[in-house]
This record gives sequence, structure tokens and C-alpha cells, in this order.
Amino acid sequence: MAAIVGRSRPLVGITASIHGSRIAAMANRLALWRAGASSVRITADALFPIDRLDALVVGGGDDIDASLYGESARPQIRIDPERDRLEMRALDCAAKIGLPVLGICRGSQMINVHRGGSLHVDIHEVYEEAPHMRTVLPRKRIRIEPDSRLYRILGIGECRVNALHHQSVDRVGDGLRVVARERAGIVQGIEAPQEPFLIGVQWHPEYLVADSRQQALFRHLVATAAGTAPMDDYAEAPPPARGSVRASG
Repeated sequence: MAAIVGRSRPLVGITASIHGSRIAAMANRLALWRAGASSVRITADALFPIDRLDALVVGGGDDIDASLYGESARPQIRIDPERDRLEMRALDCAAKIGLPVLGICRGSQMINVHRGGSLHVDIHEVYEEAPHMRTVLPRKRIRIEPDSRLYRILGIGECRVNALHHQSVDRVGDGLRVVARERAGIVQGIEAPQEPFLIGVQWHPEYLVADSRQQALFRHLVATAAGTAPMDDYAEAPPPARGSVRASG
């Protein structure tokens, strides 16, 4: 059941940068369509009311302004302050109205920053033994905590993922839990156990189109938005379908 009356598919917003991110946004839109949702790309110059969405994907892209988590900016790092502000406001609204949220790469980091956490500005300054890897192919092995929602969704304790990042979660934000790491210790997955669906993954599942386990992240996001997710995907009982109290428009 769609969350807004008169809509056949849940509507999911995908945040992106004005400059770039189009390939990732297209891949996310395809993944969400296959999962049963419609989607809309949201940028600082193409806004959309967050309270009209049924779920939110905070997408990948440029680094987050280090001043948001108390670090000094690096001049060689490209940031997008307008997008930062957009996503902080979007996450504020999502938290207020209880939207399911999936954060991807930068989006996972933004979830952590929004909850008061911090980031490693450059993972290779901290994890010197970590391989320098940048690939859309699943080449990096990660381990997932067996008592996590991420584990229940993927159905596996270890998997290979892609790597397109040089930053990662450092201090974990309020109400969040680290649920996946790679061998070097770099955080690869976070979630909020007390929320119906608030998950961040450091990799890009939208590019792993042939991997049904990875695509399950989108299916479960959409199912949560529609109110059809299995009971054990919730911390408690699932919230009522929001379509019963919301008007079309």
C-alpha cells in the first residue's frame, strides 16, 4: 500500500549534488523502480517537500564540510555546502515524520554527522594498512554483525562490496550503532536500532545491480515505506500506514 492515497507506488526522494551524481542517481532510480517505488531527484536547485515523500535515500557524492563535525576543512577536498544544508534539513524532517532512510556512501556519513557524530577526513591517515581502492566492482570484503537489521536484510555475515570513498565514520552519532566493518577496521555500515529503517552503508549497492542481496536494501526500504516489511525488520511493531491519514496532493 502506498503511503499517500492515490499513489500506486511509494515515492522515494534521492538527494544529489547540483554538479554531478547523475549516474548514481539514475542507478538509484532504477534500483528503486525494480523494488516497487517511484523516485524523485532532489538537489539544492530542485527542491521537493520532504513531507510528501514516503522514504528518503541520501546519495553519494562530494565530501561533507568538516566544520559540521568540528574538524578543519582541507583545501584540496571538494565540498558542497548547499547540499550539506539540504540534507541536514531533509534528515531533520525525516526524523520528525518517521520516514525510512537509506544513506549511501556520503549519505551514510551524513546520517552520522546529522546525529552528532564525526568522520575521518582521510581514512588512509588513520588506517595506514587499508588498501587504496577505488572501484565500482565488489572487491572489498566486509563483515556484518549477526544481530543487526543489515544482517537480516542481506542475509549474510560477510560479503564483497565496492569502494568509492576516502572518508568514513569516526565517532558514532547518537542512537546509531556500527554494524559492519572491513578487515582494516573502517566502518562500512551503521544503523539506528530503535528506528523502523535508518541504515547507512559506505558502499554503493545501486551499482551492484546483479546482486539480489544488495538490491534487498532497496526492497526493504520500499517495503517499510509501504508498511509491508516483515515484523522482524522493525525494532518494535511497524507504524501504521501513513496513507490512511494523509491526503493526496
